[in-house]
Amino acid sequence: MAVKKPSPPSDHDEVRGAPRPRHLFERIFRPWLRSTGTKGSGSARDAQHVISLCHSLLSERGEVSGARRATEALIAYGSLDSSALEVFFDRLVDEFSPDPSRVERAASIYIADSSQANLVRLQTEVESPRQELFRRLNMAPGATAMLVGMREQLLKTVDAHPERRGLDADLEHLFRSWFNRGFLVLQRIDWRTPALILERLIEYEAVHQIEGWRDLRRRLADDRRCYAFFHPALPDEPLIFIEVALTRGMAARVQPLLNPDEAVADPSDTDCAIFYSITNCQKGLQGVSFGNFLIKQVAEDLGREFPRLKTFATLSPIPGFTRWLESPGDAAARILIPPNLASLVELVERGEPLDLGAIGAELRSATCALCAYYLLHAKRGHEPLDPVARFHLANGARVERLNWMGDTSPRGLRQSLGLMVNYVYRWPTSNEITRRMRNNTGSPRQASSNDS
Repeated sequence: MAVKKPSPPSDHDEVRGAPRPRHLFERIFRPWLRSTGTKGSGSARDAQHVISLCHSLLSERGEVSGARRATEALIAYGSLDSSALEVFFDRLVDEFSPDPSRVERAASIYIADSSQANLVRLQTEVESPRQELFRRLNMAPGATAMLVGMREQLLKTVDAHPERRGLDADLEHLFRSWFNRGFLVLQRIDWRTPALILERLIEYEAVHQIEGWRDLRRRLADDRRCYAFFHPALPDEPLIFIEVALTRGMAARVQPLLNPDEAVADPSDTDCAIFYSITNCQKGLQGVSFGNFLIKQVAEDLGREFPRLKTFATLSPIPGFTRWLESPGDAAARILIPPNLASLVELVERGEPLDLGAIGAELRSATCALCAYYLLHAKRGHEPLDPVARFHLANGARVERLNWMGDTSPRGLRQSLGLMVNYVYRWPTSNEITRRMRNNTGSPRQASSNDS
C-alpha cells in the first residue's frame, strides 16, 4: 500500500514551530485538558484530590476498576497547573516514600540472619510505594507516555528540590525496565515514513537543525540513512534517532553533509558510514540509555546492506571545549593557552565574526593540541569531561582524528572553535562472524579426524 508523502509546508506552517506543542508533556495533556474544561486553580486542594485518587488506586483490587481509577487520577493530574504540580510532587515524596522504621527493622533482621526470605522482606520494605503506584497508573490508556511527560516536568524541579530525587529515581528505575532493549523497535526513517514522524524529526533534531522539508529530504536520500527506536506504547514518538552519511573516506567537515544541494552519491560505491547526529528525543527518559544499542544495530544493518563498508565513524561536535578553555581548568593545560587563543575565544563568545583565514599555523596547532588534551585528559571523576566523548568512548569507540574547522556554523565556532572529532567504532561484520564460526566449527572436526 502506497504511503502518501508529506506536502512541503509553507513558511508559516506549524512544522517550523509555532502553534504545535514542542514537548511530549504538552502533546499528551492538551487533548485531555480540552476534555476536562478549565485547568485547576493551582491550590493544594486540587493536588490533594489527585493524591487521594492515588491512595484509592493503591487500595483497588480489581483490574477493571483499577484501570478506571488510574485513568481518573491521570486526568485529574493533567488538569493541575504549575503551582499545584509543586504541591503534588511534594505529597508524592511525603506520603508515598518507604517507612524508615520498617526499613530499619527489616535491615536489622537481615543482618542477624541473611536468609533469602529476609532479603526479600528487606527489598520489599526498601521499595518505594510510588513504584507500585506508577505501575498501577500505567494501566490507564496512554499512561506510559503520560508518565514520561510527568518525569519531564519533575526534572525541571529537582535542582531546586533535592528531596524529590528519590521520586525521580523511582520513575527512572521503572523506565529502565519498561524501555529495555527487548521492547524497542528499530525502524528506518525514509521519505515514505508517515509525515507525523517526519515532523517529529524536524522538531527534535538537537545537533544540526533541520531547516524544513527540503533539508530533511536530502538527509533521507539514497546516500543517507536515518534510524530510530520506537516503543509500542509511544508508536508515533521516536525515542532516539541517528543520522548516517554514506561516504568515500572518513568525512572531516559537516557542512557538505548538511548541504541540501550536495549531489547524491552512489551508496554502493561508499566505504564509510559517518554517524553525524544522534538525538535523544524524550527528556522524560533522561538516564535511560539507548544510544549504544542503536549504533551497534545500525552498523550491523548497514554492514549487511553494504558489504563494502569498512569504517564506522562519527563526525562529532566537542560541545565543552571553549567552555573548558574559559574555566580555571587543569593548571598544566592553562599555561599552554596562548594569549591570542584566549582573545579568539572572547570574540566567539561575543558572537563577532572570525576571519578564519587569518588564523595562523601556530595558533591552529596550539588549539588542536589543547583540544586533544581536553578530549583525552580532562575528566569528570574518572570519565571524560566532554559529554559526547564520554558517550562514545564508554561505548567502545576510539578518538581517531581532530578536524580543523569541521563545523563553521555559529554554534560550531562557539562551542569548539569549529573543531570536530571522528570517533571510530570497530565491530566484526556479519561476514567476519560467519567466517569465525566456520573456522571454529571446522577446527574441532579436523582435530577429531586426525586423532582417529
